[in-house]
Amino acid sequence: MRKRHLFWIVPLVLVIGVLVALPTVVPILVDRAINRVDRGERGPVSEAARRFHETLNIADLHADSLLWNRDLTRRYSRGHVDFPRMIEGNMALQVFTTVTKFPGSSDHAETGEGGFDAITLLAVTQLWPRRSWGDLTERALHQARKLHDFAEAAPDTLLVIKSAADLDTLLQRRDNGEAIVGGLLGTEGSHALSGDLDTIDDLFDAGFRMMSLQHFFDNRLGGSLHGTSNAGLTEFGKQAVGRMEELGIMIDVSHSSEAVVRDTLEIVQRPLVVSHTGTYGHCASSRNASDAMMVEVAQQGGLIGIGFWSQAVCDASPRGVAAAINAAVELVGADHVALGSDFDGAVGTSIDVSELDRITEALLESGTDRSTIRKVMGQNQIDFFRANLPPS
Repeated sequence: MRKRHLFWIVPLVLVIGVLVALPTVVPILVDRAINRVDRGERGPVSEAARRFHETLNIADLHADSLLWNRDLTRRYSRGHVDFPRMIEGNMALQVFTTVTKFPGSSDHAETGEGGFDAITLLAVTQLWPRRSWGDLTERALHQARKLHDFAEAAPDTLLVIKSAADLDTLLQRRDNGEAIVGGLLGTEGSHALSGDLDTIDDLFDAGFRMMSLQHFFDNRLGGSLHGTSNAGLTEFGKQAVGRMEELGIMIDVSHSSEAVVRDTLEIVQRPLVVSHTGTYGHCASSRNASDAMMVEVAQQGGLIGIGFWSQAVCDASPRGVAAAINAAVELVGADHVALGSDFDGAVGTSIDVSELDRITEALLESGTDRSTIRKVMGQNQIDFFRANLPPS
């Protein structure tokens, strides 16, 4: 009798063990596989580049690190970003974007607010709060809470930036020798609004200070750069943009159709951000909007963040990223170019955040002057945020 019990008890225990392990093992395997670092063979960074890098205030416009089940107060061997590696890379400020919807297939031309998306699987397997499994607003708020929880757990390491005054406090603390980094909350697309303008206020109250309008789907606000409609801003989109500006939320058009960008430029009072991209003339990719559009954004005071992955820059090596930065500087001017890595955004890069000195070194080796390097590595973003964040 007891032996017969073993025939079903043992498999049952194994099944239960697998089910218990899934939320831990599967997200780690996915994270490791798609947020990879392909370093290749390379030597150490030169002493001159390292010393110059240490004098910079490094800032980056886009990382999706809050999407993954990592305690960012700890150092990891997977993915691209955590606070210890940010400090090692001399990072001052990172925009942490919250992803709430992503195509469940490689076809990025899907439209609408409904249908299957891959974030549902991540929300379930990573044991996010149950209400976030089907609620896009809750997905954004859950990721925001994670950043605030990190700041509460490690106040000497992270300061959440919600105002220009916060930014000045961060920089002063760093000038005083503190090993502290800043985190600013943004959205990856406005799917988290779920068609409700009042949600913008809720997100602002939760600390969001940058919102992108689209991601890989057309949505209620208008067309995506990767969608099927190529539409401009809808009436709802115009109302949403207006409310974001009233609150002091910076607007990111990195995945928006060119029609949406043009419509947005016509109605905004403040400059726009293209947080993670390349320039089409340098890298003729469907990921990149036209050079003419980039110039128009820059002419109205906007900021262009250059990515670290191959689809945006065609060569993801440090030298390739430096070449893409230099191409953007030539196109729009040194005052309008920044870093927009897309770290932890399901992309492969050649560095993680601890190795940003390799970008500095590559820029120096390419002949870029130090004033321009200082601007694109962070000062442009800091100046932009100081001018466009709520004062206090």
